[in-house]
Amino acid sequence: MLSKIFSGTVYGIEGFEVEVEVDISRGLPSFSIVGLPDTAVKESKERVVAAIRNSGFEFPTKKIIVNLAPADLKKEGAGFDLPIAVGILAAVGVVPQTKLTEYYIVGELALNGDVRPVKGMLSLALKLANKRNAKLIVPSENAKETAITKLPTYPVASLSEVIKFLNNEKEIKPFEIDVEKLYEENFSYEIDFSEVKGQQYAKRAIEVAASGGHNILMVGPPGAGKTMLASRIPTILPKLTLQEAIETTRIYSVAGMLSNGFMSIRPFRAPHHTISDVALVGGGQVPRPGEISLAHNGVLFLDELPEFNRNVIEVLRQPLEKGYITVSRATSKCEFPARIMLVAACNPCPCGYYGHPKKECVCTPYQIQKYVSKISGPLLDRIDIHIEVPPVDIEDLVSSSPTETSQEIRTRVEKVRQIQYQRYQTEGIYTNSQLTSKLIKKYCPMTNEAQKLLRDSIEKLCLSARAYDRIVKVARTIADMEAEEIINSVHISEAVQYRSMDRWLK
Repeated sequence: MLSKIFSGTVYGIEGFEVEVEVDISRGLPSFSIVGLPDTAVKESKERVVAAIRNSGFEFPTKKIIVNLAPADLKKEGAGFDLPIAVGILAAVGVVPQTKLTEYYIVGELALNGDVRPVKGMLSLALKLANKRNAKLIVPSENAKETAITKLPTYPVASLSEVIKFLNNEKEIKPFEIDVEKLYEENFSYEIDFSEVKGQQYAKRAIEVAASGGHNILMVGPPGAGKTMLASRIPTILPKLTLQEAIETTRIYSVAGMLSNGFMSIRPFRAPHHTISDVALVGGGQVPRPGEISLAHNGVLFLDELPEFNRNVIEVLRQPLEKGYITVSRATSKCEFPARIMLVAACNPCPCGYYGHPKKECVCTPYQIQKYVSKISGPLLDRIDIHIEVPPVDIEDLVSSSPTETSQEIRTRVEKVRQIQYQRYQTEGIYTNSQLTSKLIKKYCPMTNEAQKLLRDSIEKLCLSARAYDRIVKVARTIADMEAEEIINSVHISEAVQYRSMDRWLK
């Protein structure tokens, strides 16, 4: 007695089709699973046996072999519980074989037969979305995310419900969802830029960074508001497009961190400085997305940047340039998206009060130099904007005068982003931060005065060629904010001011 069920799995963030073949034959009672299963898949034997019996069906006391094809693809997770159970019942005649070819079945089983949600369902749904006549039977909790793809999705709550549905004893309607309505319902931030008092210079720099998608480093004493500013950056970034929202939702689905079925707001990730390099960029025996991918289309905030291990922050170099991270293993290679806005913050010295107008720094020059040197030059070159964040003035702190809201700032940012989108729509990029050296020459014309000022600044500050490109990119954004096509000396002057770390390290 042989049955075949269509299912699927996820490797990295990509979905793959899997055929679950169940053969039941005479012999000593046994139950084996082959096809490169991981520990969770091997343990499904115990869950499947208990679920079948507790759902009111008889478990066959024969020799059972389950094959997961293709055999060379690593299978992980508990999502094969449900298709294996259905395959066993189909092999003994409880479910007609003809019904099994119509559906892809995924789900974890509880011992009482209930169906539990699994990770990565959106990736599998996206894989099957273009497949003709594909239908999904999924746990009820996963129905919202898979229905985003418009793939016919049948939510189920238990094994017995699946069997009744396949035997036409119960009707289950495909789960439908209004994606635009879901987007609007979930789009809300609990924080706002209007809560930030003072710091006009920092706010201006952050608006420039958000407008051009630039990375930014904030240097200032404790309590200056660096973390408060950083956490509010997503609120002024343009709203996620539907495609961006699906990309982000897909990553959170694979990571098992999807709470409401859809990501409508830009993510903000702030890992602790004790994080490992694998946790930051992703990896593991079966590759999983790291913090940098969880921040895709959003903000990755590294507070106390010098406290991170050197080898950890150095792995950011490639993804900051390319917009993705490649994780290689002996038998495979995975690419995780990592198009982020990097926001970093640090103190000016170990005690935090170097240059403070009222508090005295107790650090020696050697300690300060050692602290600052933890941030490598190559990484610093990849951060477009460096600013100093001074202590908040008491007058600003107690002031009751209204300040700009995130909505007001976001409106201006979206206007500038639209200018860039129109300009680069044939180049495959979206923001000024993504400009290559070739495109800089094409899209960043400067006046003679601006060129002279830039040349003098580069020589005086001894900046690298990469830093030169960063200044031009930022100047391009500042010009766009003023609706200027030509970059002039005022734009270059402001862009150079945003390289304070270069002057500090001299």
